[in-house]
Amino acid sequence: MSEFNLVVFADILGIVAFALSGFLIGVRHKLDLLGIIIAACITALGGGVVRDAILIRTPFAFTEYYPAITVIATITVAFVFRLYRSDQLERKRLFVISDTIGLVAFSITGALLAMDAGFNFFGVIILSFLTAVGGGVIRDTMINQVPSVLVTDFYGSIALIVAILLLISNKLIGIHTIQVAIIAAFAIILRLLAYYKQWHLPQLSSDHE
Repeated sequence: MSEFNLVVFADILGIVAFALSGFLIGVRHKLDLLGIIIAACITALGGGVVRDAILIRTPFAFTEYYPAITVIATITVAFVFRLYRSDQLERKRLFVISDTIGLVAFSITGALLAMDAGFNFFGVIILSFLTAVGGGVIRDTMINQVPSVLVTDFYGSIALIVAILLLISNKLIGIHTIQVAIIAAFAIILRLLAYYKQWHLPQLSSDHE
């Protein structure tokens, strides 16, 4: 698979996963129908728009049809299968899995496009991070909650790890589908382990005990 096709595949996978997680967030916060659709669209497309703006190019979401079609199809499937009526625990599991897949997929697209654009080490990491968390940050801000990336179990750290591993792979053997798949699988497993084992980065407290 060429690098371009790899980026498009990861982009579509990320859009599907994040559209679903945005849909479930909207349901959890009892948004109306339009609010749920907006939450799904922003979660799925926001990171890509931020990424393309940094790359100084017109966002794919505004020039290609597949991002919007993918979001609409995902929302339609979610409604048809009545995912909004799932019990709370089932919706939580589905959200965590879909959000994890979206996070990893968008981390990959951000890193690959940054390397293709000739970004340095820090540029690749930053673009990977912003692509992965951008949509979620905008969504969380709109629904008046602290963005997940600032407080949640290894969330943003996964994007950084993906970018670093892709950079190392690129330096040693280049970017190939198998290496990207291995890195993606590792990152997904790590994120799910972090969630279910409740791993957290250290927090600083100003409380006096």
